[in-house]
Amino acid sequence: MTRTGAPADHVGYFHEAVCYGSDEELLATVLPFLVDGADAKEPTVVALGPEKADLVRRALPRSAAVTFLGGDSVYARPATVIRSYRELFAGYVADGAGQIRVIGEIPRPSLGATWNWWARYEAAINQAFDDYPLWSLCAYDTRVCPSSVLDDVASTHPRTLHADGRHEPSATYAAPASFLSAWPPVADDPLQSLPPLVSLVDPTAARARHAVRLVDPGLPVVEVEDLEIAVSEVVTNALRHGRPPVRVRYWSGADRIVVAVTDGGSGPADPFAGLIPSHDTANGGLGLWITHQSCNYVAFSSSDEGFTLRLTAGNPY
Repeated sequence: MTRTGAPADHVGYFHEAVCYGSDEELLATVLPFLVDGADAKEPTVVALGPEKADLVRRALPRSAAVTFLGGDSVYARPATVIRSYRELFAGYVADGAGQIRVIGEIPRPSLGATWNWWARYEAAINQAFDDYPLWSLCAYDTRVCPSSVLDDVASTHPRTLHADGRHEPSATYAAPASFLSAWPPVADDPLQSLPPLVSLVDPTAARARHAVRLVDPGLPVVEVEDLEIAVSEVVTNALRHGRPPVRVRYWSGADRIVVAVTDGGSGPADPFAGLIPSHDTANGGLGLWITHQSCNYVAFSSSDEGFTLRLTAGNPY
């Protein structure tokens, strides 16, 4: 089937960034994309935050058959987004879709503190979504996004779409595996400047899991239970596949629990670990994927002491 707007000979995922500096520029860029998709009877999806979604909804022709998803709820956790979108796209393809269109926007990239796992998401989906005839636009508001975020956007999106209809290749685009393997430094949570409330060395998974309850400041039960699952998975992986000693440290504040699991190894060999379910369960791939489904924030980092995986329940700082 000929693709409307996107290059007709492109196979798989056509991934573009839309970096806009005004609401008018956003509408000028995305409305033709959405209207053309609706006119061609292609599955056409909007996953923006409430304000931007309302802006687009009011500007669309009433006749445009466009599906609106709750952007803030869709983009809760990167691995969950990948899983949910793959299920959505597979359903569309099963129903005969020859092209799917999506415009989405990651909530609050301007905060920067948890951007690194969304940058990993943007890189990973170049592979994770390549099974589908997908054309997606990822919208970034240049009025609020830090330059460091926009640099990563250029590195994780093969091209950009502009209000005048130009499709421009990104000069700094990096292959997903290369970008994900870089392991850029991740800033500590401010709570980590304090002595840990609990510190364990080579604990059993059960003991590490139990310690979560000891530092719980009163978070919702489901978040604490999810963190317990994640801690159990990560500690099991570290004991089996990392290098001793395995250190587990716990901090808590009024609105979150932070757990850091460190071993003397170099971390997972698979650059997509945690974001795409791995069939290599012998090396902990499935455990990391479960962890990314269970926590509100997951960060990787390497240092002289080894590899650290930081888990957060509650509100990431």
